[in-house]
Amino acid sequence: MAPVSPPIALTIAGSDSGGGAGIQADLRTFAFHQVHGTSALTCITAQNTVGVDRVDALPAAAVTAQIQAVVSDMGVQGIKTGMLLNQEIIQAVTDTLKQLSDRPAVVVDPVMVSRTGVQLIDDTAIATLTQRLIPLATILTPNRYEAQLLSGFMIETLADMEAAARKIYQLGPQAVLVKGGGMADDLRGVDVWFDGKTTQVLRTTTVDTSDTHGTGCTLSAAIAANLAQGKDNWTAVQQAKDYVTTALQHALRIGQGQGPVGHFFPLLR
Repeated sequence: MAPVSPPIALTIAGSDSGGGAGIQADLRTFAFHQVHGTSALTCITAQNTVGVDRVDALPAAAVTAQIQAVVSDMGVQGIKTGMLLNQEIIQAVTDTLKQLSDRPAVVVDPVMVSRTGVQLIDDTAIATLTQRLIPLATILTPNRYEAQLLSGFMIETLADMEAAARKIYQLGPQAVLVKGGGMADDLRGVDVWFDGKTTQVLRTTTVDTSDTHGTGCTLSAAIAANLAQGKDNWTAVQQAKDYVTTALQHALRIGQGQGPVGHFFPLLR
């Protein structure tokens, strides 16, 4: 049998010791999509289903070295960024991506504000991410609160989400997906897409579960995996949304807090 040469995707993100989000979720998502997953670690967290106890950043040069090691040898067909943590790492990632001679699709999950509205990185890091990294994004995937910060709009309605997506598009990404996981009532889980030409509303089955840890990481990783397989932007997003919905339907009831989604749901019995 001939050797298999699968598409390759790279995640640039932090580690989740609890295994529900970050690098761990991304690699499981890549594997599900039959894409070889590679990684560049930005920070190490001590966390579980209850919360985060500690975060340690890696040196920016170490992040750059990881990216270059992967790309120079294997090449990649899709990249996603997650938690970049500080200005130095964001700048290093941006500079490294700009230097790639054949830069693949880049999905930027702008991990700046949690789904509950807590700011995760400082204002200097946010400014660098907004001005330097976001313009490189093929698809940008902000949650409600990140979209509020990037657009300057309060987001309460579907019309607000659509207006925010159009405003954020002006920052330079090829497309914006405003995620509605933090929205209330019938807008919970409704996402809005804008690519400079059309606005689309993505709705899937609303899943009644509190075990939703890692949904944002999983969505952006699934989009990157689909792009690595050669799918167009809109198809990649639609199929990623369906994947996350099914993973939520098979969420894992583990730990004493918020469990993760079930990335490997076909194997669950």
